[in-house]
This record gives sequence, structure tokens and C-alpha cells, in this order.
Amino acid sequence: MSYAMERMRAAGADIGDYVEIKRKDGVFKGILMPHHEFSADNIVIIKLDNGYNIGVMVDEDCEIRVVERGREVRAFEDVKLAQENGAVVLISTGGTIASYVDYRTGAVHPAVTAEQLASALSDISADASVRPIALYSELSENIGIEHWQRLAKVVADSLNKGAPGAVIAHGTDTMAYTGAALSFMLGALRGPVVLVGAQRSSDRPSSDAYTNLFSALRIANSDLGEVVVVMHDSISDDRCAVHRAVRVRKMHTSRRDAFKSINSQPLGYVDCSTGEVMLSGNYRKKGNDRIRVRERMDERVSLIYFHPTLSPELLEYVFEHAHGVVLMGTGLGHVADRLIGVIEKGIKDGVHVVMTSQCIYGTVNMRVYSTGRNLLKAGVIPGEDMLPEVAYVKLMWALGNFEHEDVPKVMRENLVGEIGRGRGVS
Repeated sequence: MSYAMERMRAAGADIGDYVEIKRKDGVFKGILMPHHEFSADNIVIIKLDNGYNIGVMVDEDCEIRVVERGREVRAFEDVKLAQENGAVVLISTGGTIASYVDYRTGAVHPAVTAEQLASALSDISADASVRPIALYSELSENIGIEHWQRLAKVVADSLNKGAPGAVIAHGTDTMAYTGAALSFMLGALRGPVVLVGAQRSSDRPSSDAYTNLFSALRIANSDLGEVVVVMHDSISDDRCAVHRAVRVRKMHTSRRDAFKSINSQPLGYVDCSTGEVMLSGNYRKKGNDRIRVRERMDERVSLIYFHPTLSPELLEYVFEHAHGVVLMGTGLGHVADRLIGVIEKGIKDGVHVVMTSQCIYGTVNMRVYSTGRNLLKAGVIPGEDMLPEVAYVKLMWALGNFEHEDVPKVMRENLVGEIGRGRGVS
């Protein structure tokens, strides 16, 4: 037991009690939280009335008293960490949600083992039954195809062996890319696959880690049969939204409600106070078939954002080194006329080209203006209302798993809900 917790216990305080700590520099009141190995020996963690967690240094001059007895806030090691295949798998890949704060220095560190992940999320509900797997610890910008492939295999193996669902703790910056990749690689599912992250680490002030993970675990035990992203629906702790992974985008750098469903509505919500799951009727339910992973990807695909000075020479260079190109065109799906010849030549040379829109909201329609019609004539594949990053991932996957001549048909087909305009999931 740490020195700080010995002092708290000597004062009659226990985990979950509302305590008051008087120091020379001020008075601090809040709920006493579990101490874990990452905190300094003389630091105690309390949750303030506003929901913020802070570290308070305890020394010989501190006065400590229990204001009110509270319910026990159990450490994660006291929660059932199941080893059997019938428990939800909680897979850590890194990111803010799987981080902890050293309150002595203020530094944020990654949890790199299953036990550290469990401890970093120590105040999750006491009746949780999860099997933690620390798959890797990476900043999300470093996660790529190899990580997606390994993750898909672990998820499929876990669900095929009886896990009711999988929760993946992931950095928020590229979570949508991973969600899209898993959606195509895994296909029809026999249980929910839930990506969850946090904008602020589990013991940072105003952290969203607990409520996001709490909600993700609820969804992981539902009848959902899709890959989804579960994150805050607003800046408050009232509910989390369930987003289809191929229709979601991070729309803010730091807000807790940064993730939004694009060109669609969320599949549902989780009430963060009661745990009630409210799913809409427009979602794919889990099946019973064994998951067959189709993990091959062709990494020679580029995502190009059209801009006014994009030169034919630069675009030609891209085409010389790519098997596929996803263009983020203006408006309904346009690029400058000077580039159409390069695109047409690239397509004749065997490069598949998909058009998406920079507008994010709305759909590509290349039959309205002459530029769009010329691009269609050149062989460009309309991306409909697919998000550019989803089209990028899908094109890599299509090139890796289908014959060259079948790729345009695959890109036009709505496989996992990535194409909207009122179409159901095929």
C-alpha cells in the first residue's frame, strides 16, 4: 500500500468515500479513487464535484477527514477478468483511452500490457466480465495495414470461439480508418465489434474514457452484427452515440463529441447513467456463421485532394506508382480540365480511379456538368456518398481480394453500409 493510501486509511477513509484534504495551499474535496502503480507513492487521486480527477500530494502536515461514506469504487483487478472465451474481449491498440497520467509529473504514458490497460480503466462497472488483450501499443497515426490485418484475425478468432463481442481501445485520430478496414475485412459478423477511444485519458480532468468504454461494453453485449464506433454524443456525460464505422468521421480536434455520423444517423445510443441501449431498426443483426477474414490489401492506393495548383505532372507521377487513386474532387465530383487527360491515360494503363467529394456531406453526381461527364467517359468510378477515407480503404481491400476487372463493380456495390442515399446494407 502506498504512503498516501496509508494516510487515508489511518484517517478512516476508504475507496469511494467523499473526503476532505486540507493542505497549506488549499482544501480539496472529492471522492477517493483507487491508487494504482502508476501514481507516485505520496499522491492520492480524488474525483472533484465537477467530475474532474486530480492528484493531491499527501504529506505529514495534511489534515484528512471523511465527509461522507460512499459506495466502493472497485479497482479493475477486483473485477472479474475472465479467461474463458465466453467473455467480451477488450483489445488495446494504444491511444488516449489506454493511457494513464503520472500525477507527479503530469506526463501521459501508454498502458502496454493487459494488466496496465485494466488498471488504467480501473473504475469500469464492477459487474463487467471482460478478457483484456494488449495487442500492441501505438499512436494511432502509426497504425496501418499490418495492424488492421492482425486485429481482424484476433477479433475473428475471438468471436468464432464464442466471445459475444469485441471492444477495441484505439486512438481517435485514425480510428475511422481502422473501423473501415475491419468492416470490409470481417464482413458478416456473429457479434458486435466496437471501436472506442477517448479525447482525454482515463485519469485526466473531464475524461471521457469511462463513459465511452462503459457504453462500448454495453453495445458489445447487444444483438448488433456490425463494426461500430462508440463515442460521446455531446460534451456532457448523458449518452454515447453508436456510429456505423464506415459512416463516421472525427470532426473536431479535441471536443468529447468529436465523432459524427456523416450522411446518415447514428445506429443508436447508450444512456451513460443507466446503461440502456437504444438501437434503431436500421442495423445489421449478428448472425451465426463463422467469420471468414478477407484481410488482403493493396497498399499502392493514393488519396489525392484536388487543389487549384495540382499539376498534371504531379498527378502523372502518382499514377505511375499507384494501382488505385481516390480523388477528393470539388462539389459534385470535379477536378480541373487540365487533369482529365492524365486521369484517362492512367485508367487505360490499369489504374482504378474513384471520385469522392471534399464537401463530406452530400453525394457525388458527375452527370450534371460537362467536367463530371468527361470524367465518367474517361472511366472514373463515382464514389457516391462514400467518405473519401472509406473509399480509400475499400479500394485497397477490393484490389487485394478481387480480380482487376471486378474492382469497379465492387466499388459501386454497397457492402457494409458505406454507400447511402436510402440504400440498405446488402
